[in-house]
Amino acid sequence: MSALVRAVREVFADDVDDLLDVATDFGSTTIHVDSGRWTDSLEALAAAGATYFDFLTAYDELENGFCVIAHLSTPDASDHVLLRTLLARDLPAIATATSVYRGAAWHERETHEMFGIDFIGNDHLEPLLLPDGFSGTPLRKDFVLASRVVKDWPGAKEPGESQEPTTSRRRNLPPGVPQGWLREESTPPNAGSRHDKA
Repeated sequence: MSALVRAVREVFADDVDDLLDVATDFGSTTIHVDSGRWTDSLEALAAAGATYFDFLTAYDELENGFCVIAHLSTPDASDHVLLRTLLARDLPAIATATSVYRGAAWHERETHEMFGIDFIGNDHLEPLLLPDGFSGTPLRKDFVLASRVVKDWPGAKEPGESQEPTTSRRRNLPPGVPQGWLREESTPPNAGSRHDKA
């Protein structure tokens, strides 16, 4: 067991239910903690030598919520861990990591902008990547990819499709666009069966 894992286990010695999982796969150790113990875990890892903050991000688990992940390492890269926690979908918020790792500020800004996750204690969550006036959180799986409907994308969209219209396939909505989202879902020209011709 690595020194980093031992340090986190010591923090949770009295409250083992908050340490949800420790797994090692493909040479990487992942520590899953309760969101209320996020800062405690970060502090324990930093004190144990994981002073190199690599990245913080999130991913959408749909009805399960959002998983926030931080990758931390010792300066010589001899030991590293992924620290992760799960947040509720309806009000995703977690304590900021900037109290332990100042470099997390930019990562929290990006994660806030792309997923809508609030980082309590970080007062600088201004937009970072999206254009002014953009509304929405584009990395959430429920975000509608409107540009895929409004504008044709160049090249083949699916295997077997080409620039020439076909008569044998019905038009599919692009990934991320829910059924019924278009005002009128009409059948494209020449979409009838080849057998309809007399």
